[in-house]
Amino acid sequence: MNSCRYNACNTAYLSELETLYYNALNEGGELVVYAGGDTPTQQDYVKDAFEAQFPGVTVNLIVDLSKYHSPRIDNQLARGTLLADVAHLQTSQDFERWKKEGRLLCYKPLGWEMVYPEFRDSAGYYTALNIIAFSNIVNTVLVPEYLVPRDAEDYLSPHLKGNLVFTYPNDDDAVLFQFKMMVDSYGWDYIDRLVAQKPQWVRGTEAAYQIVASGQKGATFTSAAALVTPPDSPARFLLPKHDCFLSWPQRAAIFKEARHPAAAMLYLSWWLSLPVQEDVWGQWPVRKDARPPSGYQAIFRYHTDPLAFVRFMCDRAAAEQFRGQIEQYVGPVVGPSPTL
Repeated sequence: MNSCRYNACNTAYLSELETLYYNALNEGGELVVYAGGDTPTQQDYVKDAFEAQFPGVTVNLIVDLSKYHSPRIDNQLARGTLLADVAHLQTSQDFERWKKEGRLLCYKPLGWEMVYPEFRDSAGYYTALNIIAFSNIVNTVLVPEYLVPRDAEDYLSPHLKGNLVFTYPNDDDAVLFQFKMMVDSYGWDYIDRLVAQKPQWVRGTEAAYQIVASGQKGATFTSAAALVTPPDSPARFLLPKHDCFLSWPQRAAIFKEARHPAAAMLYLSWWLSLPVQEDVWGQWPVRKDARPPSGYQAIFRYHTDPLAFVRFMCDRAAAEQFRGQIEQYVGPVVGPSPTL
């Protein structure tokens, strides 16, 4: 790490971060975060990294499906019992609504001005923390190179029949949008043919990844993974050759009624710091000056529209209409929530 890039050249920034840290300790050193995700321990690395950098500040980071966190927050707000100080969720539309309802704290974290304008609220009520992308994840032990699926039609290969796993699209809005893109590009006949491949359907995108990584199935496109595959992992993350892939900015905000606003400000500022943005757990940063993982370019250089999913999420009537249609093909969701 270039020390000048992060330290000597950022004396004022580090001083401001130290002030936020002091304020968080003086406030009591506690923070409650509601994070969208698939398994309870899925974001422990975020908690561990933050607490290692800021000893004495304890984060209660609660992971659940965003569609469950959102009504939970709404109910707490209605009853005056809000627990969450910060939320970072997939449900982009909720941040617009909470802003209009006056529920969000107007705060521009340190580094906010370097975030792509498309990924933050111009007034400072919310900002994205990272870019999440779903694309092909292939077990290279089970699937030979010449059969590795990259584009939608590759998944129709007879060699992959019975060797695929997908997250229920009617259970996860990000996957729902992936299926919407495929229907828009290839028509409903494509879904007929994909279902005929006899894939395993699961709840949770992390489950789909783990099933491929463990060698139970050969491939999926309904999950995320580090752009650069760890050397000891058989599960490779691969972008399409021609098709558009799903990406979106994961929004975050501090609630006006937060019990620990100083710790919340520290948390968002830490997330937007350059060292964290040049890690962001292996995917793309939201800062313009942050370097993406080795071998990759900025998100806008790829065949993806990071704001398309946001627009989809904000049109709830259309999303629910499509959910009802796709359920006719994949069946109702079966199984307990993956976060239980």
